[in-house]
Amino acid sequence: MTPKDSAATPVAKQNSSTVDVPFIEVYGAREHNLKNISLKIPRNELVVFTGISGSGKSSLAFDTIYAEGQRRYMETFSAYARSFLGGLERPNVDKIEGLSPVISIEQKTTSRNPRSTVGTITEIYDFLRLLYARTAEAFSYVTGEKMIKQSDDQIVQHVLEHFSGKKTIVLAPVVKGRKGHYRELFEQIRKMGFLRARIDGELVELTPKMQVDRYKIHDIEIVIDKLVPSVEDRYRLSTSIQNALQHGKGTVLVLDADTNATQFYSRHLMDPATGIAYDDPAPNTFSFNSPYGACPVCNGLGEIEELTEDSIAPDKSLSISRGGIAPLGEYRDIWIFSQITALLKRHKASLTVPISDIPAQAWHDLLYGFEEEDPKGKREPFIFEGVMSFLKKQLESDSENVRAWIQEYTTQSTCPECNGYRLKKESLHFKLDDKHIGQLAEMDIAELAAWVANLEERLSERQNLIARELLKEIRKRIGFLVDVGLEYLHLHRSVRTLSGGESQRIRLATQIGTQLVGVLYIMDEPSIGLHQRDNEKLIKALQDLRDLGNSVVVVEHDKDMILAADYVVDIGPGAGAHGGQIVTAGTPKEMMESGTTTADYLSHRRGIPVRKQKREGNGKSLILRGATGHNLKNVTLELPLGKFLCVTGVSGSGKSSLIHDTLFPILNKYFFNAKREPLPYQEIDGLKNIDKVIEVDQSPIGRTPRSNPATYTGVFTEIRSLFASLPEAKIRGYSAGRFSFNVKGGRCETCEGAGMRTIEMNFMPDVYVPCETCKGKRYNRETLEVRFKGKSITDVLDMTVEHAVEFFENQPRILRKIQTLNQVGLGYITLGQQATTLSGGEAQRVKLATELSKKDTGRTLYILDEPTTGLHFQDIQHLSDVLNRLVDKGNSVLIIEHNMDLIKVADHIIDIGPEGGAKGGTIVAQGTPEEVAESPIGYTARFLKEELSTSHYVDAPVLVEDEPETEDEATDAPAPEKKTRGRKKKEPEAAEATPPAAEKKKAGRKKKAE
Repeated sequence: MTPKDSAATPVAKQNSSTVDVPFIEVYGAREHNLKNISLKIPRNELVVFTGISGSGKSSLAFDTIYAEGQRRYMETFSAYARSFLGGLERPNVDKIEGLSPVISIEQKTTSRNPRSTVGTITEIYDFLRLLYARTAEAFSYVTGEKMIKQSDDQIVQHVLEHFSGKKTIVLAPVVKGRKGHYRELFEQIRKMGFLRARIDGELVELTPKMQVDRYKIHDIEIVIDKLVPSVEDRYRLSTSIQNALQHGKGTVLVLDADTNATQFYSRHLMDPATGIAYDDPAPNTFSFNSPYGACPVCNGLGEIEELTEDSIAPDKSLSISRGGIAPLGEYRDIWIFSQITALLKRHKASLTVPISDIPAQAWHDLLYGFEEEDPKGKREPFIFEGVMSFLKKQLESDSENVRAWIQEYTTQSTCPECNGYRLKKESLHFKLDDKHIGQLAEMDIAELAAWVANLEERLSERQNLIARELLKEIRKRIGFLVDVGLEYLHLHRSVRTLSGGESQRIRLATQIGTQLVGVLYIMDEPSIGLHQRDNEKLIKALQDLRDLGNSVVVVEHDKDMILAADYVVDIGPGAGAHGGQIVTAGTPKEMMESGTTTADYLSHRRGIPVRKQKREGNGKSLILRGATGHNLKNVTLELPLGKFLCVTGVSGSGKSSLIHDTLFPILNKYFFNAKREPLPYQEIDGLKNIDKVIEVDQSPIGRTPRSNPATYTGVFTEIRSLFASLPEAKIRGYSAGRFSFNVKGGRCETCEGAGMRTIEMNFMPDVYVPCETCKGKRYNRETLEVRFKGKSITDVLDMTVEHAVEFFENQPRILRKIQTLNQVGLGYITLGQQATTLSGGEAQRVKLATELSKKDTGRTLYILDEPTTGLHFQDIQHLSDVLNRLVDKGNSVLIIEHNMDLIKVADHIIDIGPEGGAKGGTIVAQGTPEEVAESPIGYTARFLKEELSTSHYVDAPVLVEDEPETEDEATDAPAPEKKTRGRKKKEPEAAEATPPAAEKKKAGRKKKAE
């Protein structure tokens, strides 16, 4: 059920009774880590819940208040309807009073469907489709001329004027430009009583069993009548024309028998010169999700999966027999290899030579096909369809496995038929003010708003009459998107490419448009991905929602949002078990005067320190030249390596286009042979200066309850091995597999180790309920009897990371990975927490911890996308320490960030802008934070200058390792950079690494030995 649906019905009923209640009162909330808290939240105000990550903000906002609102809404259904839906469990709270209908706007509610776009979810595109269906003018895709439609009387009158006194043949077109033998069609025409037809311009008599060449393209018209048109014989002409229109599906062709000149007429839209006719437009003519409008080549996706020479043979130094043609693999005794062998033999080439040494013509014939006939006709002709054709057939196979196998070797490219506009060519030739609907969908919202602004002046009186109300709706919805700072998006932008904050702000804009009153809105960090400049717009949008007469609760860490709130609730004091209490609640002014951690950071009593002396780096650079993808304007990006680098700029300025869509795919292809193609660029220098690239984004670590931090980081493999090595497990003959909840043996078979049962809800999201057999423990009784330090495998999964660090202190292989999770500020999550319950920022930090737990090489480039998502000021300080530690080992860290707390501690900033969308795409400033703060261009400078003016400057901090250096390391130690590199050369990177203390001792022993 969508929250929008859930709130719509009861609003009218409940508004009158709740509007006088001044507070939402929560009594005895104990959900997750909440410690029996009671709270009064003022209604019809903007309320911010803040506090350390994992303190219980979401547990109170979403798992208590929203869950109770949903449950109450479900109870308004009839008993019959509830029997299909199942009951929603009551949250662990004594009671909640003064609760309005609740609408939740979370980060993870967007669709993963490639057909879901900004235009479809805001409904702007739906209104544009209606506008085009009713007011657009059609043009021929062949001649570009305006299409016309005529009534039956107009057609008859036109024929009388232009063919009067001439020998004329009235024809009904039934086949236009299509292949086939049409045996059945000719038989059908004969049965209707017609004797002749015109086939490919030639009049012929119809005979039994008649057919044409099935492989050639044909035009077929039925001869309806032969006559000499005259005013006196108008009735006969009119009857023949109507008969032809009936058989020709609204189109008639009139032929001058003497000159062979033809003229098309149509009841529908038609190009009189070529006879091309369009169906009358309907809204689905412009829908890329409908067969009536979608491009037939890409099926409305705008992109096609293509097999290219490089994608199927990425390494030309391999021979075909050694797997040079990647999808076919190494040589086997199968049909396709025997065909390839025979073909190469004809070209005097071999399977065993590298592909690069095969003659160009032989390679072309092998890929695209070859046909050789015996000139004397004694032998069968040799025909080989080509490897490309063979693989394309597999791509259309009925078997999902076969299709998945081939798709591994395809590349995505813009559809050549529709040029990425997603619609068929007829739909793209309906124009309004000389623009087709695809061009509007590719404009950014700001550009679209300008086009729609005074459109009436450019339309005819009739068009204006039809379009007036539609244009009002379109302008209103576009205005809401501009108000929440999303003017840089375009309507065809796929929803799956949006950040959590962007998708929330789109839903926020939609909600403002619904104009509901008396509703409680709960939002989860809507400021994610938003530059400080646009924060004011977002805050104003939330205040507008409040001023309509709604209550707005926002879970947020952003300074501006906290200070702009009417009421702030600070939850803490710590994370996980150390949180779950109300630390302070009141106006921002009252909160600032309290001594809480949040108040200290807001009032600058505490802050993240900034190094006076920036790192020099290693003197080497990575240079990307001529990046022109999306809105980038021939950008040259220089990244000085061995530094903490930060890319900033307003939303939509081109940061993601430059880093995620251009730089990362280039590096990923170079180091790991990845398939994804980068956006256009000229060249890249300095690839030899790094040895690998790691991108840590915010995509989920798993989409089912089976995925969790323990399995993702790989620590669960070590924990299972530990349990399998226990004496009890050995006596029982249990292997590590016994302690896996993904395979049969030790798991609970009722829920197949998920701990939850999935209840399918058909038209609603699936609901997960605890398994009735194992009560959520995942394992059977026998497995749970094996214990380590008194804890079963389930107890370990239920431990917080913080507890696990103490519990496994003597298990170095396990400790290293868990310690890293703790260092990135995830001490409050449990090892077995379901991936579906992690926020985008938490998922990103799990990935970051996974990478940090591996041994770095000292020459790695880490790319992070807004790592501060979901982080409190104190957690940002922890993250800053972790990232600085990576850089101090010689690595380079590149982050895309809007949060000034992290931007200010960077060594080198690259600011992109100055605006979003078409007005962005250039580097406006670069250098140290202090240098960028003085830049006269771009919006980052002003906010950075303010931030630096209140920051604490320190000398470069000395990073303290977890264990003191051994005596061996302390004596005669070389420079840190060299030490790291030397050591890494001797110690290959391992998936399972030893903890820092053991690593140091090992290095010390090696030096002694040397």
